[in-house]
Amino acid sequence: MTTTQRHETEITADPEVPAVHIVREFDAPPAKVFRAHTDQELYEQWVGPNEVTTRIDRWDCQTGGAYRYVCVHDGVEYGFYGSFHEVRPSERIVQTFTFEDEPAGVCLERLVFEDLGDGRTRLVTSSVFDSFEARDAMLASGMDTGVNEGFAKLDELLAR
Repeated sequence: MTTTQRHETEITADPEVPAVHIVREFDAPPAKVFRAHTDQELYEQWVGPNEVTTRIDRWDCQTGGAYRYVCVHDGVEYGFYGSFHEVRPSERIVQTFTFEDEPAGVCLERLVFEDLGDGRTRLVTSSVFDSFEARDAMLASGMDTGVNEGFAKLDELLAR
């Protein structure tokens, strides 16, 4: 049985711009962490909180591609969609993110996969929102639970 080290996730709200920064380390090389973010079947397995199941309806993870997925919680579906603006293998992803219930609230996200050596990766995510209100609403939504529980599932997936 493989055990994984539990890493802390740092989630901070930028005081200067309506942005959220997330930093998390993983005990896996950048190529493996990147693949878990870009492979549809892998992504479905770990994204979101524990009580949610995810179904991907569209997934074209390449520069210029797009995605749509649905999270189901207690029979209620929540849709999310966006475009992949830049996908550089094992380096970074730049994408938009939109919650379908708030279609005017497009978020621009950048995920950077930093090689720490010794088969470890630091993932640095920056998400810029349309307004401070939109950012604060996302933070108040329980986003931290989804991020932390999702990353715990990702740790387990990476250990297999």
